[in-house]
Parts: sequence; C-alpha cells; structure tokens
Amino acid sequence: MNLRRYHILCILFLFLASLPEMKIHAQQTLVDVKIDVADIMIGEQTTLHLTVTTDKDKRILIPLPGEALMKGIEVLNIMPPDTADINNNRMTINYDLLITSFDSSLYLLPSFVAIDGRDTLYSNQVALKVSSPDVNLENPEEYYDIKDVWRPTFVLSDYYALIYGILFTLFLICVIGYFIQRMRNRPEKTVAVAVGPKLPPHEQAIKELKDIREQKLWQQGRNKEYYTEITDTLRRYITARYGRSVMEKTSSEILDLMRDEEPGRKDVYDILKQILHLSDFVKFAKLHPLPDENDLSMFNANLFVERTKRMEADSPPAPDGNHAGEIVKNDETTNK
Repeated sequence: MNLRRYHILCILFLFLASLPEMKIHAQQTLVDVKIDVADIMIGEQTTLHLTVTTDKDKRILIPLPGEALMKGIEVLNIMPPDTADINNNRMTINYDLLITSFDSSLYLLPSFVAIDGRDTLYSNQVALKVSSPDVNLENPEEYYDIKDVWRPTFVLSDYYALIYGILFTLFLICVIGYFIQRMRNRPEKTVAVAVGPKLPPHEQAIKELKDIREQKLWQQGRNKEYYTEITDTLRRYITARYGRSVMEKTSSEILDLMRDEEPGRKDVYDILKQILHLSDFVKFAKLHPLPDENDLSMFNANLFVERTKRMEADSPPAPDGNHAGEIVKNDETTNK
C-alpha cells in the first residue's frame, strides 16, 4: 500500500510541475485595432493600426481589405507588416492602413479577422466620424481645396509629338516657300506665234460658217448648239462690219439696227429675221427644226454676209456705237 501511495504522489507532483508550461502554451491569439484620429473632415486621411499578438510557432492567416474597407471608407495604402518579438515566446504583427472618406457620416468600422488554425478571431471595432465643412454660400472665397494642385514633373518624352509636329510643319513651310520662290524667279518662256494678216469681217464670217457646217451639229441632234454658233458668228460679223456692238443685244434690237443701217433693204432684213427668229425658237422653246430649215438657215447666213459685205480696204469703225464715216456699199449689193 505504501508503494502504491508513493506512485500516486509522484504522478501528482509531476502534473503540478507541468501546469505553468501548459499555461504558457495555451495562450490565445489576440487581435487589436486602434485609430489615430477618429474625427476627420471629408477627404482627410487617418491611419488604422492592426496588431496581432500570437505565439512564434503559430501560423496566422490575416485577410486584409482591398480598395475599400466598407461602403464609404476607402483604403489608400497598406504598409508592409512589422513583426516584433515579446516575452514568453510571443510576437506581434503590426499593419498600418491609411484610410479616407468622401461621404460625411459616422462609421462603425468592421472587425478584422485572424484565422488561427481552426479558430477565427475577431478584433475590436472602432468608430470613425467624417464631417463636412460648414459652407457659407455668401462668402465662397473663404474656402480652399484641402490640398494644393500638384504640378507634374517635366518629362521631355511627353512633348515628342508636339516637337516633331512643329518641326515637320516648319519643314513643309520651307519646302513650299522654296518652290514658290523658284517659280517666281523662273524666266518666262516666250512663245513666238505667227500672226497672219487679219481677215476682213465677211471673209472671217464665211470661214466660221464653213467650220460650223463641217461640224454637222444638227445632224447629231445638237440643234441649240448649231443655232448658237450661227447667231454668234453673225453678231461678230455685224459688230465688225458696222462698228456697232450687238453681242449683248436681243434679236429685235439687232433687226432694228439693220433697218437703220440698211434702209430699204427688205431682202437683207428678211434673211436675218428668218435666222434670228428660228434661232430663238430653238434656244428658248426647244423647237426641233426640219432638215430643210436647218440648211436654209445656213444658206441665209452666208447670203446675209455676201449681201452686206464691204469691199473697200479701209478698216471698219470701232464698235463704240458711233459711225466713223459714211458706209459705201458695192454696186452689186446696191443693185440687189
């Protein structure tokens, strides 16, 4: 019996001796949160201090927030963890979180979590008050930005596009200026044109009428162009022959002029009237003359020139509306 009692006493002694060591290893992981400033203005910043105290040989998982701690609270920066040893084989892990808010309110910040094996530990909760500045609408100039505007540092590469654009524009201006100056200084080439003697008005008119006939305009359905060419030729002839410009006159005005220039010459008047009136119908009323009418207009145009031509060698008067002298007609025209 004494031996058995001795064994029990030894076991009890050993158990009591191991109690302090068991107590040390049984210490819990602690999670604590503090805040530097709990009352800030909108846009100001404050720092949260997260401290995890645990045993050195334990592996603790500490989930950290992303860009937002909660709705209305932004996380600007999370500093790398700072580890420090303490007594009794313990250590602390410290995190600093820089936070801010742009919405005025009283926030109860959420607890931080530390996972110790199968246990999940939560930190204490701290409050943050975010206030808005009192705005005096009558004196808005009293308020300024929270921080001054930062000027970006000068980086030459940011201006490469602008520099190259200016240099390229200057190059183009120089090239264009060079070619303009070269064109101005280039000697003008003189082209010698052989000018023969000027034809009399009636010969020039006959020549132009012949060219119109050879073009065969009305045979191609180009009636308007055909009569325009004929009447323009006759206008130029009358202007050169009588010294009276009729290029801008109407058909009636031309006929009145011919009545004054050729008094008693009803045949000449009727010939010209047939051409001008038919030409007006073609150009303005889109009339399609018969082939015989087209041939008759060309015949009468030649006949009008032949019956009104002048044979003297003197130059005709200038087309200024005044007669330079008395017009002398040849015997053939007068007899007709």
